[in-house]
Amino acid sequence: MGLTDTEYNPTREEADEHEADTPSGFAVVINGHSLVHALHPQMEQLFLDVSCQCKSVICCRVTPLQKAMVVELVKKSKEAVTLAIGDGANDVSMIKTAHIGVGISGQEGLQAVLASDYSIGQFRFLERLLMVHGRWSYYRMSKFLRYFFYKNFAFTLCHIWFAFFCGFSAQTVFDPMYISVYNLFYTSLPVLAVGIFDQDVNDKNSLMYPKLYTPGHQNLLFNKKEFCWSALHGFFASCVLFLVPYGTYKDGVSPKGYVLSDHMLLGSVVATILVIVVTVQIALDTSYWTIINHFMVWGSLVWYFILDYFYNFVIGGSYVGSLTMAMSEATFWFTAVISCIMLVIPVLSWRFFFIDVRPTLSDRVRLKQRLAQMRSRQSQDILRTPSTRRTRRSLRSGYAFAHQEGFGRLITSGKIMRKLPNGSDFKFAMPFASNNVSKQVSAVATTSPKENSSARNSHTPDTINL
Repeated sequence: MGLTDTEYNPTREEADEHEADTPSGFAVVINGHSLVHALHPQMEQLFLDVSCQCKSVICCRVTPLQKAMVVELVKKSKEAVTLAIGDGANDVSMIKTAHIGVGISGQEGLQAVLASDYSIGQFRFLERLLMVHGRWSYYRMSKFLRYFFYKNFAFTLCHIWFAFFCGFSAQTVFDPMYISVYNLFYTSLPVLAVGIFDQDVNDKNSLMYPKLYTPGHQNLLFNKKEFCWSALHGFFASCVLFLVPYGTYKDGVSPKGYVLSDHMLLGSVVATILVIVVTVQIALDTSYWTIINHFMVWGSLVWYFILDYFYNFVIGGSYVGSLTMAMSEATFWFTAVISCIMLVIPVLSWRFFFIDVRPTLSDRVRLKQRLAQMRSRQSQDILRTPSTRRTRRSLRSGYAFAHQEGFGRLITSGKIMRKLPNGSDFKFAMPFASNNVSKQVSAVATTSPKENSSARNSHTPDTINL
């Protein structure tokens, strides 16, 4: 039976609910026979344009070669990073064609797993692979590259500034040994720890806020702009690292009469301040601290002084005694503090300004995460009040009496019963009771049963009924 417009007139609310329940967008479902024509050179671009306008595209009953051709079409035309996932031998060509291949180890063998970049046990693990580990990997690699360019620009440009004062004679400001081990021993371990362990938000919040994955799609954390900022940061750091010590030690003489305007002394001072500044910078860049991070960051700083002493005094380097003489003067410490302040304070001010004025989604989620951690710690402190924090010793020394320790043993020992001198059986000995109570107990113990019953009925205040 059909309904006319006069019989059924849905309200606006019902129409809105119906539209909300109706799925929006379109999908393309195409089989292998039709895909042969869609992948024709004259039709493939039209097929790609139509597919990009849809919510999803399903290619069913296709050959392994057609799977690879679809992935290749997207790679070539859209210039996008593609990921292919499969669990069988017919997915191997598709997995190899994509930028990233994920194999599922299932009942169809290990061919897809052996041909893939990553292997997972079930398809549902793909969400955590992308949203958590994939996002962390992009975040760590971007931070690693930005810092790596910064510290090498700061290191390399110091030679250029020194060339203006040495007549461009190709003389280096640093010790040749320092140049060789700068990236190998002094600054490699801290940034390596960041590239392995660092994370801005935990895995729970990464899954809770999928929009955190957007910077990876848009390539926001490392691009040409970020590279230029890292280069500019290194340029400014190199100017401060060279010009401040040069101006401090130029034509200088120590109170002991040592000449401070020495090439080796200047090189040792600049090298030491450079290691300190880049170490402090990687400490500021670290968002997630572990024991390994602390060991690598601060250990690399200690390792610099150990290796410098070993090279100059044990092996006999060319800059022997220069750093020791520089550190014995107050000028070195003043120069190091001034240089660190000039390079660290602007970075902190810049970051605080952007976090306060233009916070990203990651900044807001990180703040929410830290507030939740603070609330959990406060709730734990409230629950652990002095009345609830009972030690093992206090649990052992508990008594079921409202008096001091000793009444339990006194009651169980039987010493509170003693014989009367007049031949009666026993009476209670109450050493802690008052004299009046003792007299009343003695009076009750010496009376006969008849007198006891009469006294019980009389309810006189001079007796105690036991």
